Amino acid sequence: MTVDLHQHLWPDAFVAALRSRSAVPCLDGETLVLDEGRFEYASSAHDPEQRLAQLDRDEVDVAVVSLPASLGLGALTPDERRGLEDAWIDGIRELVEGANGRLAALAPDRVVDGFVGTSVSAEIFDDFDASAPLLEEVSQVGGYLFVHPGPVRHRPGAPRWWAGIVEYAAGMQSAWFSWLDGGRERLPELRIVFAMLAGGAPFQLERLALRSPLDVRSMLDRNVYLDVSTHGRRAIELCIETFGVEQLVYGSDVPVVEAAPTLRAVRAFGDSVAHIILHDNPEKLLRQRVDP
Repeated sequence: MTVDLHQHLWPDAFVAALRSRSAVPCLDGETLVLDEGRFEYASSAHDPEQRLAQLDRDEVDVAVVSLPASLGLGALTPDERRGLEDAWIDGIRELVEGANGRLAALAPDRVVDGFVGTSVSAEIFDDFDASAPLLEEVSQVGGYLFVHPGPVRHRPGAPRWWAGIVEYAAGMQSAWFSWLDGGRERLPELRIVFAMLAGGAPFQLERLALRSPLDVRSMLDRNVYLDVSTHGRRAIELCIETFGVEQLVYGSDVPVVEAAPTLRAVRAFGDSVAHIILHDNPEKLLRQRVDP
């Protein structure tokens, strides 16, 4: 079973909820409006039949879908946030049930029966005391935590790619180092996936060895995985040399970016390595969830 652990899919009910809003996040025609900026929205990118057809073309068996934390729902009032999250959860549950095992889903910021885990914003580790109840619940049910870049504000004068390259990477690096420094000792059995190679955090290990008292060897944690989304052969090769292949999983970030470049890079390492990243490691994450 080949698995993509990082895709986003918006059901019709969630799209309708965004269209009904006049404040961010909202849909204005075919434009997604966020604090980060305005982005083109293509409804075809969230068509479930087209998504399954794309999985077939990519020779991927299962896609795990989530609601991107970068939308910034955490900044809304509790009622607004709950309404949008409920619309996504209810809609995506129907799509998962109708996909014959081709789709699985992560619940946003909560544990939900039938979902394989929980997706959260990178800022969750800024306050471990506040996040502890959710983290403990995820661990208790055997789900896994998927850490995704959180919302950012538009930087005046910055190019359109700035947030995705600079802000997202900084947030993910902060989350990864925060977890390794103070989080995992609280919940050592919690399984976590950090998106986009934790913003390239592994590339900082040599600097970490020089500038901190942390034992760099302790960065090798059997319960901490990095998805390779938006990275290519050189970055993946460095992570394999640093950690070994056992901590890497495949993620594409579809439909934000195309799957082909990263998927091609993974498969270029040969059948043995590709099988571990695309099959063995994701299976470890997906098989342990137990609903009450």
